[in-house]
Amino acid sequence: MITLDQVGFRYPDAVRPTLDQVSFHIAEGDLCLVIGGTGSGKSTLLGAINALVPHFTGGRLTGRVLVDGRNTAHFRPRDLAEVVGYVGQDPLRGFVTDTVTDEIAYGMEQLGLAPSAMRKRIEETLDLLGIAELRERALIELSGGQQQRVAIASVLAARPQVLVLDEPTSALDPTAAADVLAAITTIVHEVGLTVVLAEHRLERVMHAADTVAWLPGDGRVVCGPPAEVLGESNLTPPLVGLAHALGWTQVPLSVREARRRVLAEGILPTPPAPTPEPSGAPVLIAAGITVRYGELTAVSNVDLTLRAGEITTLLGRNGSGKSSLLWALQGALSHAGTVDVAGQDPAGLPAAQARRLVSLVPQTAADLLYLSSVGAECDRSDRDSDAAAGTTASLLARLGVQVEADRDPRDLSEGQRLALVLAIQLSAEPSVLLLDEPTRGLDYQAKAELARMVSELAEAGLAVLVSTHDVEFAATIGHHTVLMAEGELIAEGPTGELLASSVAYAPQLAKVFAPAVVLTVADVIAGLS
Repeated sequence: MITLDQVGFRYPDAVRPTLDQVSFHIAEGDLCLVIGGTGSGKSTLLGAINALVPHFTGGRLTGRVLVDGRNTAHFRPRDLAEVVGYVGQDPLRGFVTDTVTDEIAYGMEQLGLAPSAMRKRIEETLDLLGIAELRERALIELSGGQQQRVAIASVLAARPQVLVLDEPTSALDPTAAADVLAAITTIVHEVGLTVVLAEHRLERVMHAADTVAWLPGDGRVVCGPPAEVLGESNLTPPLVGLAHALGWTQVPLSVREARRRVLAEGILPTPPAPTPEPSGAPVLIAAGITVRYGELTAVSNVDLTLRAGEITTLLGRNGSGKSSLLWALQGALSHAGTVDVAGQDPAGLPAAQARRLVSLVPQTAADLLYLSSVGAECDRSDRDSDAAAGTTASLLARLGVQVEADRDPRDLSEGQRLALVLAIQLSAEPSVLLLDEPTRGLDYQAKAELARMVSELAEAGLAVLVSTHDVEFAATIGHHTVLMAEGELIAEGPTGELLASSVAYAPQLAKVFAPAVVLTVADVIAGLS
């Protein structure tokens, strides 16, 4: 179905090619998982398949990219619309209508489908992705995860032969991500749809892949069987890390496969002793926080205390009110109840002063970027924060993201933009740091650097609240975890205890070694030593 033959691609003014003499084939009806570090070229590879590269990016494409026999160099994306459907990293940027139903119908209208056929497909697609209750909602009012599912639905409704997805589960909670991937794999197996899917959270999807294409970052693409390529790659999702730690030559692709092998070999690490939660002084005290949007209550009477030196992780399904709570704590969202940080309410302070109390890194990092280059953003951040020149750029480098100072922030990947915003917010040296989905778009190395940096900030006395769907990240950094549903806090406790006892939010290794409370590869190594 898809063939790349000696494909090379270089962006205008780039020092080296992003793709260099790449050749591989994806069979019809296969699910190909595209993996690689941030900035390795995954989005470029996907763009070459649906002709966004080079028709909308510029640059020089060599070799041939054939999709259903069509050379994408000779077909613009609109000419391939019946063959290839594409969902990018940021769904909101791709929407062209105002409501869910209109967005799903739009693509079919462009293909000239009859109204009766469109209505049937809309209902089937809404049910397939579990978003029927959103049919009349405004797109701008949806959570990030809900927007992601609508974007996928709008493409699936047009019934393409090839579906190209750029991090489709990055904004979804574990249950919603499982639902979306189940829908995609059902279409692959029952309809024969060919899917090319780039993803950073490999633990969510690697068990479903037929082939894996790994981009090491030097222009090559290594394509082959999932276990073989994952074992060769430098990426370490939990099961790959477990295989390396135990000396397994064959990487298990699922929790079931790993658990069977662990039981067969009698591997039983000693669970780590429960880590005492930090007992630092309260830094932020929130009482009775309630946020309403018209008739909708997004946050309902929430009490929360954040302590110095403590990392609190906030979990919950999409639409449970996590982001609204964070914006209320930061002072940018109207709410009932009180927020006290060092005797002050951030909502009543000028923006620059409030930022030194509570800084928030939002889900959509681009919301805080408005200058024309990375260097300009860093310089402006240093001035706004009264920090020494080069402070923000140094923080960005510590996050493991190296980008040229003259790059336009709009041309960065989601992960690179997120890291830039995090560096900008940290330059103010706030007392409280709020992170809303900070690992979205980050590879495993960048997540490890982020975890190290956040832990260092907590050790220095910062109070940190992380809202995340990434349970593996939560298991790595969290001291205390709170669970949110329908706008309310419904459970809280030490991170290890709460995650290990959860069905939906348990990390992969907790499932492998259950009932032992083992959450990370580090726990396994320590428990076997």
